[in-house]
Amino acid sequence: MYIPPLSNIVQAVPRAMVTGHIPLENTKFILNGAGVAGLFGGEEAVASIALVHVFQGRKWFGWYNSPGSYIMGMRFSQLASSAVPSLYRNKGEHIRTDLASLFEYHGRKGPKFRAVHSGTTFQETGHLAALFMKECIDRGATRIKGRETQPISVTIANLGHVPCHHESPTLYKRRAPFYAGVPILVSIGTCAACGWCEDWFSFAVILFSMIVSGMSCLVIGFGTFRFTHPEPAPGSPPGDGILGCDEGVVLLKGKEGAVNAVTRGRFSLLFEHEDARWSVTLIRVCSVALVIQAIAQLILIPQSSSFGQLMFVVSVAVSWLYNLWLWSTDKEKVQRDLLMKVIREPRLTKYILGTRTSMVIFVLLALDMDDPEDVMNFLLPPNTKAWQIWKAAVIKRLRNHEKLKFHASDWDDSSLLEGERQMLETLFKDAQDAYEGFEQYREQILPCSKLQ
Repeated sequence: MYIPPLSNIVQAVPRAMVTGHIPLENTKFILNGAGVAGLFGGEEAVASIALVHVFQGRKWFGWYNSPGSYIMGMRFSQLASSAVPSLYRNKGEHIRTDLASLFEYHGRKGPKFRAVHSGTTFQETGHLAALFMKECIDRGATRIKGRETQPISVTIANLGHVPCHHESPTLYKRRAPFYAGVPILVSIGTCAACGWCEDWFSFAVILFSMIVSGMSCLVIGFGTFRFTHPEPAPGSPPGDGILGCDEGVVLLKGKEGAVNAVTRGRFSLLFEHEDARWSVTLIRVCSVALVIQAIAQLILIPQSSSFGQLMFVVSVAVSWLYNLWLWSTDKEKVQRDLLMKVIREPRLTKYILGTRTSMVIFVLLALDMDDPEDVMNFLLPPNTKAWQIWKAAVIKRLRNHEKLKFHASDWDDSSLLEGERQMLETLFKDAQDAYEGFEQYREQILPCSKLQ
C-alpha cells in the first residue's frame, strides 16, 4: 500500500482551508520559502523607525507590512532594557531610554578635551562631541602660509548660545512620511486581494504585520526626543577648551553651559506618563509582537496559496523599498543637523596650519591667555633643551602680549649642537609664520586682542 510522505499530508491539510476560486491555483510553482522574505531587511526597518523622531508626523505612517520584524523585536527589547527612571524638577517621574540601543544616537566616543581655564581634562568625550568634530572637519578652511610637514586644522567655534538643561530639537518638515502612503496602500491592497480570494492565511499575516508595524511606530513616536546636558555650577569660569584629534583641533569658546552641551550633552528618548513604567511595558509588548509576526510569517505563509504568497512578497518588497529609501538617509548628517539646531548654528572659522608647532602657536594666540604655559605643555609635551628654549621665548612674549618676532639671537645658543640650533631656528620660524597668519585674520578671530 502506498503511503504518501508526511510533508505532503502536513501541506495538504492547511491548503484545504483555502476555499473559493484562487488565481494561479493550477500552477505547479510554489513559493515555499516566501515566509523567509519577511525576515530580511532588518537594518532598513530599524532605520525607518529611527527617523520617527526626525521627520514630523512620521509616527502616524507606519501601517504597512514591514520586513525585518525579528531584528526589530530584538532592538525593541534592548531599548526597553535600557530604560531608567529620570526625575525632572516639578514634573514627576519619567522614563529615559538609551537611543544607542535602537537608533545609534548615542554611543560613539569623542576626542580628548582640555578646559583651558579650569585645567579639567576628559580623556574621551561623548557622542555629540564626535559629531561636532566631524562637522568641523567637513568645513572649508583657510590655509595659513608657512612650512608644511603634516597639515593640521584649527577650527574656532564661538558658542554664543547656552541650551536649556533639557530641550527637544526641532523636527524636519519634509514629505518623507507621506511617501509611506505607497507601502500602506500596497499592503492594504494585497491584504484585501487575499481576503477577496479567501486566502485567510496570507490575509491574516499581512493584516497582523500592518497592525504590529503601525503600533510600534506609534509607541516609539509618542516618546519625546530630548537633548540633555549637565548644568554648570554657579560661578563657573568660562568653558573655553580644546577638543582635539589626529585630523585637527577645535577651540570651543563660550560659557561653561555652552561648551558642556558639546562635550557632555546627549540625545535620549523620554516617555512621559502618569505611570512611566507603563511605557516600558508597551515597548516590551511591541517587542514580543514583532517576534510573533516573524514566526507567523515563517509558518503560515508557506501554507497559503501561490497567489497569497505572491501578494505577501509584493507587500514586503514595496515596504522594503520604502525602508531602503529611508535607510539611505545620512543618519550622521541628520544627527549633526539636530545638534547644530540645539546650539543655534555657532560661527565656525577653520584654518589649516602646516605643522603642529604652528598650530599650537595659532591656538594660543586665539585663546589670548595671560599665562599659556599649561596649555603649551598640554599641546606640546616635548621638553628637551631646545624645546625648553623655544617654549620659554614664546611664553615670555605671549605673557607680555608682545608680537612674535624672532631673531638669530633667540636660537644662537652655544650650548646647543649645530643640528639643535637648526631645529630651533625652524621652530621659531614656524611660530612667526603662525603669528603672521593670525595677524592677517586677527579681527575676525579675536576682535579685542591684547597683542601690542
